Amino acid sequence: MSDVVILGAGLIGLTQALTLAAHDLRIIVVDRADPADLLDPRQDARVSAINSASWKMFEAIGLTDELAPHGCPINQIIINDGLKPGRLDFTPDESDGPLGNMLENGLLRRVLFAAAQADRRIELIMSSQVNSVERTEYGVSLVLDSGDTIRAPLLIAADGRGSAMREQAGIVMAKWQYDHSAIICTVAHEQPHGNTAYEIFYPSGPFAILPMRDNDAGQHQSAIVWTVARKDGPALAKISARAFQAELMKKSGGFLGEMSILSDRATYPLGFHHSADLTAERLALVGDAGHGIHPIAGQGLNLGLRDVAALTECLVDGARSGLDLGDAQILARYDRWRGLDNLMVSAATDILTRLFGLPGDTSSAIRRMGIGLVQRIPPLKSQFMAEARGESGDLPKLLMGDLV
Repeated sequence: MSDVVILGAGLIGLTQALTLAAHDLRIIVVDRADPADLLDPRQDARVSAINSASWKMFEAIGLTDELAPHGCPINQIIINDGLKPGRLDFTPDESDGPLGNMLENGLLRRVLFAAAQADRRIELIMSSQVNSVERTEYGVSLVLDSGDTIRAPLLIAADGRGSAMREQAGIVMAKWQYDHSAIICTVAHEQPHGNTAYEIFYPSGPFAILPMRDNDAGQHQSAIVWTVARKDGPALAKISARAFQAELMKKSGGFLGEMSILSDRATYPLGFHHSADLTAERLALVGDAGHGIHPIAGQGLNLGLRDVAALTECLVDGARSGLDLGDAQILARYDRWRGLDNLMVSAATDILTRLFGLPGDTSSAIRRMGIGLVQRIPPLKSQFMAEARGESGDLPKLLMGDLV
């Protein structure tokens, strides 16, 4: 019998396993994926901006030495409404360190998986389906397709947007689809990016240029996350490389010089979902199982990592108090801690998406006025920077770089 069973060996599920194992809890992770497929970089072309608070958590559990050589520090964020005059820039003091680090999702997954494999307190059960789950006041019991039965006091669902456990628990969820798709690729460019992330807002959606390390050939490179109308996504992803590069130059204004595509182009439909509750009897939802937002602010993965840090603290504190790990008091604390923050970030992201999607010169003028106000008011700008770092609000200890 383990202390906790986690469904899902994605970025959030593996991080949750490692944070709990770092506090000497015994974890079983179950996933239906074959490890070779899970670790295939072609399965996930996305990149993530790991904000400075999330990076501190990775440091606390001993992963940053492995991650740092592959990541690109983000030393500045610049925001524009189209290519019009006026911009908002977030530039921290050197003593504060970078705002975050850009990492390829595939690389992060491989590091997390290897760390979980090497940890004696974590058992990975891969290529395995869950046939049935029973949650009672006495514990959780899972029957796998192998016929094996797993028991634990608590089940953590990290099984993504289509979470079967969320549905089984009858947790109500608000959801809708945006009329957007994201096109993602890696490009080389003539000029160095200066460790700067650029986000240029157009009515059709944001166009982000995210800094990456120079490649082995010495080329300057960045990740492109281009939000387009849903109907245009598949066509734009399939046009010739030359035509696509011309579109990139048009959207970026060419300030990084000529661009050339280095990777395949992947498209992802974008949507919103938010669960009314993050817990049920002996069940906790983390990451996309509980919420999913538009990538306009680049906070989706970080929001899930905040769940991980908070749930870890609740469970470790509960265990030290002698409570059953599935105790309703522990789960209620987690739900209160993360519920409001998730709702506020989700709502703010949705409002931003709609605000920056309004067409017309008047809308653009209002947006640029707002950008100008934030740029000129230091306390307001500092608050936005703290949000970008993930260092605002009631932070779990892990997000401050400390074990619980």
